[in-house]
Amino acid sequence: MNYFQKILEEIKKYKPESQAEKKYKKQILNFLVNNKENYLRTNPKGHLTASAWIINRQGGKVLLHHHQALDKWIQLGGHLERGELIQEAALREAIEESGLNSLSVVKHKIFDLDVHKIPANNSQAEHFHYDIRYLLEADSKVELVKSSESVNLKWLQLNEIEKYVCEESVLRMMKKTKKYKEDY
Repeated sequence: MNYFQKILEEIKKYKPESQAEKKYKKQILNFLVNNKENYLRTNPKGHLTASAWIINRQGGKVLLHHHQALDKWIQLGGHLERGELIQEAALREAIEESGLNSLSVVKHKIFDLDVHKIPANNSQAEHFHYDIRYLLEADSKVELVKSSESVNLKWLQLNEIEKYVCEESVLRMMKKTKKYKEDY
């Protein structure tokens, strides 16, 4: 099974928990099947991205960053490198953007799916990110190292997230984390 088939199979196996995610799953699969250039930045319509939803070991906090270009609090993540699987990209991006070396994958399955529009800027036209998210955990007592992509990094209690974020997809992951924490 080649790289592309592995990605398709992983997404096909994912069972969305909401109507929004069911819609996103269809959009992502459609995008991947109908666009030859679908995971690198070479496609001006959009590309696959990988995100890390990072909880602390106790499960009560989430690490978010205030993204400099987007000017909002979101999960860490970014673009895939050539030949990189989505989970590998999520882990790499999380390390690069937080400085955390204590990261580990909680489940080797997709945690969440999202499709969102990225506004035009000086270097690229408006396009879509077809985002695959994984649940990671780390020690929240370790010092964070902010990357150039972040204005700030912060561990937030689950009940604090709504003070910082109004993004539907981030709030959806917060709800999933609360549910996960109950089973933790």
